Amino acid sequence: MFTGLIQETGKIVAIQKLAAGNAMRTRITVSAESVVSDLKIGDSVAVSGVCLTAVETGSAQFAADLAEETLNRTSLARLKKGSLVNLELPAQSGARLGGHIVQGHVDGVAKLTSLEPIPGGEDWRLALEIPRALTQYVVAQGSITVEGISLTVAKIEDERVEIAIIPHTYQATNLHALAAGGPLNIEVDVLAKYAEKIAQGKAQGKLSIDELIKQGF
Repeated sequence: MFTGLIQETGKIVAIQKLAAGNAMRTRITVSAESVVSDLKIGDSVAVSGVCLTAVETGSAQFAADLAEETLNRTSLARLKKGSLVNLELPAQSGARLGGHIVQGHVDGVAKLTSLEPIPGGEDWRLALEIPRALTQYVVAQGSITVEGISLTVAKIEDERVEIAIIPHTYQATNLHALAAGGPLNIEVDVLAKYAEKIAQGKAQGKLSIDELIKQGF
């Protein structure tokens, strides 16, 4: 489990195509400073919101393999040498949960519409188009994970989602390096999925506020 609080940005220093039986896999090598000190072979690490497994580690870099499904379902297919990626290690038991529950399981890929300064202030406005199938899980003032970053939805209208980005997030993540029209990894709040499942299970009866409270919502 992750929290969506990015520890640092890493840089892609190599991309290799390797044979895996009758198929091929892609190995990325990422340079990093802080996360590698706690990363061992076999450990999980979130790379721009995608939970990957470290297959090689060094003093200033690590490598992870991407399956074809990962390339097809996430924004990692756009990676090239020099690309910036957001990095986070799994949350430790008993640690403070500063963001929200993030699994590292990408639900879909959005399109970055724009990232522009908000007039009269220092914040930025991120606008993106999410897949229609995910809109039912996104609400204003709710949580959403974008490229592994725990963010709060400011506005949603149809498939368009707007998010306010503070200067720290803009500078400390890969958002400032992404181009309009590019893909963004999206993970919706897992609690919304559980709420939907409970609602579907209650379809023949009545789902009340009391029932939701009993289920922990």
